[in-house]
Amino acid sequence: MTDPPTRRWRDRPLVRDVLFAAALVLVEVVFTLLTPREFWPSRLPLGLAWSVLCAAPVALRRVAPWPAVGLAVATLAIPAFLDQAPASQSLTFVVLTYTMAAHRPARPAAVAAVLLWVPVAAANVLAPVESGLQVGPAYLVLNNLLTGLLSYAVGRAVQARRATTEALRERARVAEENQRSLAEQAVADERRRIARELHDVVAHHVSVMGVLATGARRVLRRDPGTADEALATIEDTSRVTLREMRRLLDVLRTDAEPAADLTPQPGLAGIEALVEQVREAGLPVSLHVEGDPGRVEEGVSLTSYRIVQEALTNALKHAGVATAQVRVRVDGGYLTVEVEDTGRGPSPGPDRIGHGLVGMRERVALYGGTLRTGARPGGGFRVSARIPVEPAGTVPA
Repeated sequence: MTDPPTRRWRDRPLVRDVLFAAALVLVEVVFTLLTPREFWPSRLPLGLAWSVLCAAPVALRRVAPWPAVGLAVATLAIPAFLDQAPASQSLTFVVLTYTMAAHRPARPAAVAAVLLWVPVAAANVLAPVESGLQVGPAYLVLNNLLTGLLSYAVGRAVQARRATTEALRERARVAEENQRSLAEQAVADERRRIARELHDVVAHHVSVMGVLATGARRVLRRDPGTADEALATIEDTSRVTLREMRRLLDVLRTDAEPAADLTPQPGLAGIEALVEQVREAGLPVSLHVEGDPGRVEEGVSLTSYRIVQEALTNALKHAGVATAQVRVRVDGGYLTVEVEDTGRGPSPGPDRIGHGLVGMRERVALYGGTLRTGARPGGGFRVSARIPVEPAGTVPA
């Protein structure tokens, strides 16, 4: 993509200032040609060369401002040899004073103005240039000092305006961010309110289905017609519940999240395939399973899979040359998932909890479990989750 012309010029201050200095010399040439010949320099080519030298500090005014000031003061000796002050010299002093005042803090800008104009005043008194105008040194000193003060004042005014504009722009940006944050917060609050209402609706429908299922089971043998009506009501209620659940998920899903696909969610049965994928990626992993994972409900099974997935992904990224071990145990009403690696372990310094660990902790806490993460004795990292489980298909009291 090509940068716009204004951007290219903005990124090349030296080129712009060289062209500006050339413009000052051109003004000098035009000014000379428009004056009567008796006022021309006696040696015109030499006068043009002096004009170029006097305008040279303008080319350095932004890339090397202080050397430009020094060079401008050094050119004050030119009129002593030429018996005429080039117009570009006066313009250069004005431009340098404005530049320092507009782009530097007040104290350095004032120092630069003094360094530029005090020698000018001294030169007006000690070595005034002969001209056709009969004016005294006092008039020249006053005129030059007023010119310097005006250039300095304009530069400071421009800097103040620039600072004010930047402050207003920053204030507008902060206000816009605050407005956006408030709007997002309002949307989130409204989504939570809707989600709570939909949760109540879904919970009511599920309770109704449970009651109807219990009644249908009790009258199934002696009154099949009533049981059939109850089952039909359960069928209709389940469809309504499913629609409300989808609406609930749509409310909770943020704009940055992709739409959910229709593939089945992984679980404990998918851990073996996950371990195999990590092995192929270059991390040796062993898997040990104890108990009957088939007795674990689907939500806890999905949580366990995500814990193993996140832990192995972190080990693959950060452990370096290492091995890993995954242990899954279902025993005593609890599901225990442990993932250990023999890698570098956590880096020293302030503790930083990544989004992955936060997500694991939230998932485990949702089912009333506990999660422990940290350095492993002997080196490496360890993730351990313990979640209470109930056999799949049981209904809580």
